[in-house]
Amino acid sequence: MKPSRKRLIILTLISLATLINYLDRSVMGVAKPALVAELHISPEVMGLIFSAFSWTYAIAQIPGGYVIDKLGTRLTYTLSLGLWSAMTALHGFMTGVAGLVSARLALGLAEAPCFPANSRVLSTWFPQQERAKATGVYTVGEYVGLGLLIPVLGWMLAHYGWRSLFFAVGTLGIVFSVIFYRLYREPAESGANQAELALIEAGGGFSGKTQNLDFSWARVGQLISKRQIAGASIGQFCSNSTLVFFLTWFPSYLADERGMTFIKSGWLVSLPYIGASLGVLLGGWWSDWLIRFTGSPTIGRKLPIITGLLLCSSMVAANFLHSNNAVIAVMSVAFFGQGLAGLGWTLLSDVAPRQMMGLTGGLFNFFTNLAGIVTPLVVGFVVGATGSFYFALAYIGALGVIGTLAYLFILGPVERVTID
Repeated sequence: MKPSRKRLIILTLISLATLINYLDRSVMGVAKPALVAELHISPEVMGLIFSAFSWTYAIAQIPGGYVIDKLGTRLTYTLSLGLWSAMTALHGFMTGVAGLVSARLALGLAEAPCFPANSRVLSTWFPQQERAKATGVYTVGEYVGLGLLIPVLGWMLAHYGWRSLFFAVGTLGIVFSVIFYRLYREPAESGANQAELALIEAGGGFSGKTQNLDFSWARVGQLISKRQIAGASIGQFCSNSTLVFFLTWFPSYLADERGMTFIKSGWLVSLPYIGASLGVLLGGWWSDWLIRFTGSPTIGRKLPIITGLLLCSSMVAANFLHSNNAVIAVMSVAFFGQGLAGLGWTLLSDVAPRQMMGLTGGLFNFFTNLAGIVTPLVVGFVVGATGSFYFALAYIGALGVIGTLAYLFILGPVERVTID
């Protein structure tokens, strides 16, 4: 019997949900120039507003992962998607710093279950030899959505004002939450034939029911003590710092430091996001090919990520360039590298204990999204104090090197962790 392809429908659903997720959290970066002009917000305060999202996003990761294990992917994802989209629309009603910070806090809280749920979907629906490609497909939504839609949002900003961006993107997500609930199912309930279920299970997936372990802080401590999870978390923090910079301060860097606006520069400002998209797709293909060629998940997962982190560090070269076109090229290479390094979630799906997939994903995302708290604040205070992005780019570049060292010397072999 030829395996059915129900898992491709599931992959399409989480890809679109991820696109909306990143569009919602990054629309503030596009709205920022008009928003700060209207509300008279300083760089330091803007860094605080950008950072507020990750305060609750990070704190809610462990509870969010536990909720996924208890309520399941379908219900948790639907509620999260609908709520975070409503919170995005709420931004458009705010008239001051307190309101914007409150909206960012609510957005972070609502988005918390998304990536732990994506990791759980990968481990549930896909055999190991397909997970990196599947990660590449759903992760590319982060970048394609931004690359293609940022110029559109820039046009909306110029014609309808910054509030319209939040209303439009929020409405889109609310509509999709209904679609997600109607279409998503677990493998055993999806109508997938026995050949597809057997393919998933033979590749290390688990299409049937899994008995989850009860939550305890002792088990959280056990997870943290495992070198695979600790090393991956440090590396992902460093990779995520590059991503956070592009989602928050990059539009301001182009406008304020380089004199490039979305309207005047057109699609040129989309090139780094397109570069990241290519990095994600190439990383997924390369990783799965390496596993088939070498028979080693350790080589297959770690080599693309390490390469990507080293490319992230190349961002610092923009400090020494005068040509805007050359700066865009360097930023495209750096963001391409971040796309390669985005395989961290695939690696996690390979090492997380089966009985604690949601909690492990939440714990991993807690540590990695500390970057969402630290990076906007560091950049905001550096720019406010120096009037330049010089040291901000140096900071991001240094983290690329640190992440490389974490994958080389801390992570160890890529193999599934066991928890008693």
